[in-house]
This record gives sequence, structure tokens and C-alpha cells, in this order.
Amino acid sequence: MKAFDVVVIGGGPGGYIAAIRAAQLGLSTACIDEWKGADGKPALGGTCTNVGCIPSKALLQSSENYEQAGRHFAEHGVKVKGLELDLAQMMRRKDKVVKSNNDGIVYLFRKNKIAFFHGRGSFVKPNEIRVGEETLQAKHVIVATGSKPRALPGAQFDEKLILSNTGALALGEVPKRLGVIGAGIIGLETGSVWRRLGAEVTILEALPAFLGIADEAIAKEAAKVFARQGLKIEMGVKINSVENHKNVKVQYTASDTSSKTLECERLMVSIGRMPNTEGLNAAAVGLKIDERGFIVVDEDCRTSLEKVWAIGDVVRGPMLAHKAEEEGVVVAERIAGQKPHLDLNTIPSVIYTSPEIAWVGKSEQQLKAEGVEYRAGMFPFSANARARALGDTSGLVKVLAHAKTDEILGVHIMGPYAGELIAEAVVAMEFRASAEDIGMICHAHPSLAEALKDAALGVDQRSLNI
Repeated sequence: MKAFDVVVIGGGPGGYIAAIRAAQLGLSTACIDEWKGADGKPALGGTCTNVGCIPSKALLQSSENYEQAGRHFAEHGVKVKGLELDLAQMMRRKDKVVKSNNDGIVYLFRKNKIAFFHGRGSFVKPNEIRVGEETLQAKHVIVATGSKPRALPGAQFDEKLILSNTGALALGEVPKRLGVIGAGIIGLETGSVWRRLGAEVTILEALPAFLGIADEAIAKEAAKVFARQGLKIEMGVKINSVENHKNVKVQYTASDTSSKTLECERLMVSIGRMPNTEGLNAAAVGLKIDERGFIVVDEDCRTSLEKVWAIGDVVRGPMLAHKAEEEGVVVAERIAGQKPHLDLNTIPSVIYTSPEIAWVGKSEQQLKAEGVEYRAGMFPFSANARARALGDTSGLVKVLAHAKTDEILGVHIMGPYAGELIAEAVVAMEFRASAEDIGMICHAHPSLAEALKDAALGVDQRSLNI
């Protein structure tokens, strides 16, 4: 039996970062992960690296390049003749990006002297983990087993006609018609990829309001932009049945109660994700799991078992890779006796469509529901010099601040590089900055970040460029 200070179950963003930080702190560390690459070899990085965040962003970039060349280069004076799509090469590039990230994690494990065991980890005792023929003894265990796609009843994934995110990122040809059930982050990003490459994409969503997780002003603007781009989005639908033979036929009830049929060559189902606790042997050792399948933890990620922790998608909170990473760092540092801080309210969310959508903190509808007094400042990218030069002026920045203290309560961005711009807002909120603080900081000109400054000034009706 091999003994370690820390054994991490799961090698995704939460797990591998937790292992690295634990090793940096001088703790003997092992990580267990069962992912395999296309070559059958271990592929560290979990869902995010292998079939989620990383491959989807690679395809989003490639498909955006293709659309820019076909539709927008001419206005810059760049003429493209004989444009062709080489989907096989696009997929090879995507796989290369994934493999580079896999290899990077392997390098980091070697650098930090982390022991790696390939297979599925299962509890024998709270401090003993079985993986393959090995049993590992641990002073502390960190469960970071992530999540898996939720299937639609009556439409199980076959990754040929009915796709999860895995199958939707590995199609061998562009479907003429792609159906997507679920207008969340994964559905919008993946639907955008295939629309740009030539598919007719229809997204069906059960909820009545589009992007209810985002600020209402951002969601309304996004719906207009996506419609102009050609994404067909129907809200408030009820799926009645899904038939798949040579093609897929979806029978559904529309928001006006009429019966409709969507016929498509491929159907992607993205109706959320479920915590992955299968095979942990949780019940046998008394690891508490709630009615939704999440491992129960306190605010410090402690489970019901002493010295057993859980992080990432398998616990409460947003299912985001960077949230899992931060929890991994926090838990490793707590094990080492430190007292780190993590505020789930300052975890940013990003949708990597074009334009991108990003936010942190509270939305306006949340503040209204909570009865919080606030002021709002907004600034459109159409009035930003850098956005004009880029030729990408869709969207806006919205800053919400407390009516009395001016402390920033939320920032919402839709526009070019929103996923990068949101970082300034996260820093500001972590330091409990006011809207005036951002407004008083000198931003480079011309830059997209000036839109955030002008929105912050707008809280006090002081925007300079509109």
C-alpha cells in the first residue's frame, strides 16, 4: 500500500490544480484519473481539456476565422477567392491543441513530483482509495470527479445522431441541419461553431426567457445579435418525443401551444450536466450526497467525512473550470494549515460566442429581487474607438453599483474580448472597489477597456464618450 499526504480523485482543472498546489506546499501527492485520449493513452485534463472548454474554444476560433474570411475580410480590403473549408484539418488542429494541454499537465506533474495513477478511484475506507490493483492510503482525500452531460429522457446519447458535447465537437462533416436542445452556454457555443461552418442551426429551449442566467439587458441584446447571425432560437418549448433513424425528428409544443416538428441530421442535447459520483463507493463509506447527486460540502469544501474534501462540478456552485481550480487551491492550502479566501460571488462567467458575453456579480434582476438599492451605468461598443477599428461594435458594458456606497455589485459585458475585459471587474470587486474607482483609473486609448471606464462613469451620469 502506497501512502500519501494527499490523494486527488480526478485530473480535471480542479483536480490537477489541487494536486499541483498541494505538491508546491510540500505535501506528498497522488492524482487518480481515468480519461483516455484517442490513442488509448491517459489524457489528463478531464472534460474541460478533452471534450469541453479547450476543444470548443479551438473550434470557435477556427470557425470564426472561416466566417471572417468569407463574410467580413472584404470590408477591410482583403479579398479572398476560392475559399474552402477543410474540416478534417480543423479537427486535427483542435486535437493538437487538446494534446498540447494534456502534455502540459503531464509536464507539471513531473515537475512537481506528483504520482499519477490511471483508472477510476473508489473508496475502500475514508482514507484508502482503490485504483486498479493499487490501494492508496491518504491523510487527506480531495474528490474532483467533475460532471457528465444530462441526457434527455427517451433520447439517449449515441454520439452519432444524438450528441452530447463530446460528439458535437467531433463531427466528420458539417450537417445541413443541426438541432440543439438547450440554449445555455454549451448549446450557444457549439451551435455557433456549426452555424459559421454552414449548418442551419435551430436551438430549442424550455425556459421562457433567453439567457436567464445573464443580465436582462445583455440577454435581450444577445438575442437580437444571434438572430441576425442566423441562429434560430425558440423559447418556451416542451419536447414531446425524439425519433432517430437515418435523421432525427423532434416533436415539440411551441410557446404558443402549437405542435411543431424539427427534422435535422444531428441533434445535440445540452440540457445541463450532472455531478459524476459513479464508482466512488460513496455510500459504503458514508460520504453524504444530496438529492440532486452533489457531494455535500461546507463553505470550505469539507465533506461529511473527516479529511475528505470535494471541489468543482461535483459540489454546489457554478459548474465552471476556473471555479474548480480556485477551490482546488483553497483546499490544498487549508490542508497545509493556511487560511485562503474564495468568494463565489466574484467567479466570472463567460460565453465564447461572437460577440462574447461575460459577467461577474449580481444582475439587475437579482438586485431588484433582493431589494438592493443600486445605480446602473451602460456604454455601447458602437461608441468605442477600438471596437470601431476592429469592425466589431455589437454589445455593451453595464456596471451596477450600490446606490449609497457606490460599491460595484455586478459587471456585465457583451462585446469583443468580453472574456478578457471581465478580469478588471473581478479584481475591482475582490477589492470592493467603487464604480468611481474604475472611472478614475487611466485606461489606454484606444482600447476596449475604455468601454468599462465609460460604463463606470455612467453610474454617476458622467460618461465621456456618449
